[in-house]
Amino acid sequence: MTAERSQLYYTCVFLHVSFQAVHNSVATSPKRDDTPCWLDAQMLRMLLSELQRCRREATPFKEVRQPLDTAVYHCGLLMAQCPAALDRQLCQHHLEAIMAPLKEATVQLSGTANRTAVSRASSPGQRLRSWLGW
Repeated sequence: MTAERSQLYYTCVFLHVSFQAVHNSVATSPKRDDTPCWLDAQMLRMLLSELQRCRREATPFKEVRQPLDTAVYHCGLLMAQCPAALDRQLCQHHLEAIMAPLKEATVQLSGTANRTAVSRASSPGQRLRSWLGW
């Protein structure tokens, strides 16, 4: 693995783990499901900025551009409604829609997965249905 690819891989892992920690924090919040989700918008802005930088650095790696574009898109949707404009369930949905393509990007960058099997198993339609919870 080249140094550039390795750096991108670890950035994607960091972002995935960070969004997963936020998701777990929201999920274990003692508030009811119908109460607004009070995430730290400053932290989310920092993660979005890092995600956008990661996407710019992924330009040479065509297999991860689309998943990172998807993650940036969903993070932007979350930021547009955050804080307190979402209920907890919708917030978790947005976070899951960010984590799924980040996970896909790390698999692609790791080089250990059979790319053909991954691309067939994760067609755009299947990913969309998964992110929408269908």
